[in-house]
Amino acid sequence: MSEGERAVTPGPAPADGGRVPADPPVVEATGIVKRFGPTVALNGARITIRSGETHALVGRNGAGKSTLVSVLTGLQAADEGTVTFGGEPAPRLSDRDAWRRRVACVYQKSTIIPTLTVAENLFLNRHDRGAGRLISWQATRRRAQDLLSTWSVDVDPQTPAADLSVEQRQFVEIARALSFGARFIILDEPTAQLDGAAINRLFDRIRDLQRQGVTFLFISHHLQEVYDICDMVTVFRDARHIVTAPVAELARADLVATMTGEAAAGRREERAGALDPGAAAALSVRTLRGDGYDDVSFQVGAGEIVGLAGSAGSGRTEVAETVVGLRAPAAGDVEIAGNRPRPGSVPAALAAGAGFVPQDRHHQGFVPDMSIADNATLSVPGRLGPHGFLSPGRRDRLAQAMIENLAIKTPGPELPVSALSGGNQQKVVMARALADDPRLLVLINPTAGVDVRSKEFLLGKVEETARTGTGVLIASDELDDLRMCDRVLVMFQGRVTSEIARGWHDHDLVAAMEGVDLDA
Repeated sequence: MSEGERAVTPGPAPADGGRVPADPPVVEATGIVKRFGPTVALNGARITIRSGETHALVGRNGAGKSTLVSVLTGLQAADEGTVTFGGEPAPRLSDRDAWRRRVACVYQKSTIIPTLTVAENLFLNRHDRGAGRLISWQATRRRAQDLLSTWSVDVDPQTPAADLSVEQRQFVEIARALSFGARFIILDEPTAQLDGAAINRLFDRIRDLQRQGVTFLFISHHLQEVYDICDMVTVFRDARHIVTAPVAELARADLVATMTGEAAAGRREERAGALDPGAAAALSVRTLRGDGYDDVSFQVGAGEIVGLAGSAGSGRTEVAETVVGLRAPAAGDVEIAGNRPRPGSVPAALAAGAGFVPQDRHHQGFVPDMSIADNATLSVPGRLGPHGFLSPGRRDRLAQAMIENLAIKTPGPELPVSALSGGNQQKVVMARALADDPRLLVLINPTAGVDVRSKEFLLGKVEETARTGTGVLIASDELDDLRMCDRVLVMFQGRVTSEIARGWHDHDLVAAMEGVDLDA
């Protein structure tokens, strides 16, 4: 057990200062195990949520939060363990009405249908019917108005859902959940798309609903919000329950320590090799503004590895995608190795000297049914033959060199990429990014979904590439991806909020990414 885990009292704690409540918990999950093939997503996980409280569930990506939500909402059955609501066993998965009466989840991505009105969304497939079994729209609207008024949601039931703000859609979804009879609501990243004023209004509504007997499970990457709105907090790490404690009794530093498993690690060794201060910058970003980020400026030197860190919704991915042309900025400049590529053009960014490993290899990184050779050389047709004619022999020789350089396990370059393991698929994507000897290498979550050995190899290849003078930008929230960086720029709510030098401690970086002031 780490020092961070000893700093707090493990196990579920009552929310009322020590007296164990007489009523059974609103929901209790114990010994939950969930496997997806060889991956253990939950390993003996547990959580207990009492009536009327707002209970936070926090943890780094991959901790098991989303899998637990899917189990608590009946979308998936646990392989082992039990779930009870009010002391009664959870319904059968097939009994969706029974699940709706017990629990609802308001996801970050709205489930409101934009082409329908508010009233139609609230009572979809539950419309009031008049004579002849025809839908009585007047009765449906009246019923919708009564529901919205009961829960103090100030929205006209005849408004098209497409005209609602993000905040209003969330309130409508909460009202819809309450209309089924559920008094336990899971809020999954509810503030990700809200501004400060809207967040305050949401928190006011949560407090009002708490007073009316509604219980919440609150999931957020912004740890400060846990202290603003929650009574209890449960931390998951590596698919396991780590601690449950009253928020008021858990210091911010201790909360971060339980999430990272580190209280105070030593400084890491400097990366081998020195930067050339006289070399032109591999990347210059000036006052960049766009969807999800604002006023972002930074440089990446030749041979420098810079991390762009942040939690979901921080803007780190959007900035990295703008650098390589997947997105066009609303304002600002991107300069790659002294060249200004056309905004919003991936070919222009590649021609300027960029190499790119995208966030989702399955949808953005490769064509599954094409061979390794074709995938690895997609970005360098000019090296495969003159005047647009491709030489299969030249292609295969180049691909074979990439296979050897990236240690891709395959019988030959003709094998479809779909036949490779996840780690080897990612190596193919990396091979293509390096195929044209880029001056700038941009990677987004480069080791997501790969095994430990492949992760170490890929990160070693990044360091090797930087030693040749290539600048590297790594946009990730995975700490292992960021350890080699010469410095890490932390983004929070669309802005670069801090720069952290090499040698950081895990809890310091995580706190900056989550917007937590450890001195508060």
